[in-house]
Amino acid sequence: MSAPRKAPHPAPHLVVVRGEPTAEEVAVLTAVLTARVNAARAAADAPEETPRPSGWGDRSRGLRAPLRPGPGAWRLSTR
Repeated sequence: MSAPRKAPHPAPHLVVVRGEPTAEEVAVLTAVLTARVNAARAAADAPEETPRPSGWGDRSRGLRAPLRPGPGAWRLSTR
C-alpha cells in the first residue's frame, strides 16, 4: 500500500526578498495588510454619499425673512 499523496502547497502571498525578518515582524506586516484590505472592502461596500446641493441653486435663499411685528413696525411697512 502506498502513502497518501499530499496536496501541493499554494504559492505564498508574501515573499521576503532581502533580510531575515522575525516572526513578529512578519505578523505585524500581515496584520497591517489584512487591515488595509478589510478597510478597502468596507469602503467599496459603503453606500455613496449624495453630493450636497450648491448654495447658488438653493431657491429658499430668495425668500424673505419672516415678519417681526413690534413697536413702530407698522410705520416701517410703508417704506
